[in-house]
Amino acid sequence: MSEARYMLELAYRGTAYAGWQRQPNARSVEETIDTALSTVLGAPIKLVGCGRTDAGVHASDYAAHFDFGGKLPPRLLGRLNRYLPEDIALRGLYEVSTDVHARFSATQRSYRYCISYAKDPFRPDTVAWLPQLRDLDRERMQEAAALLLAYDEFAPFCKTNSDAYTMRCTLTESRWDFGAEELCYRISADRFLRGMVRLIVGMCLQVGTGQLQADEVRRALDRQQRLPRPLSVPACGLFLTRVQYTRTSWCRLDS
Repeated sequence: MSEARYMLELAYRGTAYAGWQRQPNARSVEETIDTALSTVLGAPIKLVGCGRTDAGVHASDYAAHFDFGGKLPPRLLGRLNRYLPEDIALRGLYEVSTDVHARFSATQRSYRYCISYAKDPFRPDTVAWLPQLRDLDRERMQEAAALLLAYDEFAPFCKTNSDAYTMRCTLTESRWDFGAEELCYRISADRFLRGMVRLIVGMCLQVGTGQLQADEVRRALDRQQRLPRPLSVPACGLFLTRVQYTRTSWCRLDS
């Protein structure tokens, strides 16, 4: 029987993991789900994810595909969810054509980074508590976020030692939402560089506190050079919130 390709929709809280990608000496989301699939299906399964997330980063919408040549058992998602830990939830299963790829077929990805001024004992691992940043220049932060939309290369916001083949990204959204006790940064693009969102949030916060000027950001982007004092914010406030595809060949299966 020839192999068919299946796409999983899932969500996870990344606190306990060293990121999505399988690693030799650390627990990853990918390995955890691979193990569950391989056990339930009785065959070695290797997932391909829509992208990497760093240690401690979360995903409320994530996609990954796998190939399997056997017959899927009934109520597969339910069986897998009972097997998986409570911080990983599988939400959808689709049969797709073999040319659909979780990473390369995605047309857009969206992230959200949330900061709270108030200490919240119910969300210590899913929001960044930064009470020292109450006095921010919100207008300048919004301008710094909007500035990014005029560029399509982002070397200043890529972690060192990245294996990215290009620094080009097409941004379609970059903005802040400000509330009384919480602020959230939202960004959407066709692709992201390693550590990109956390470095952008750090830049905006530095602009908001006056530690960095918009002209310095503009100069770094024009020259594709690192910022004078790059800041990467904590991982806990970052969520991958949406991955978009053209779904013409997707067939949802009974879960």
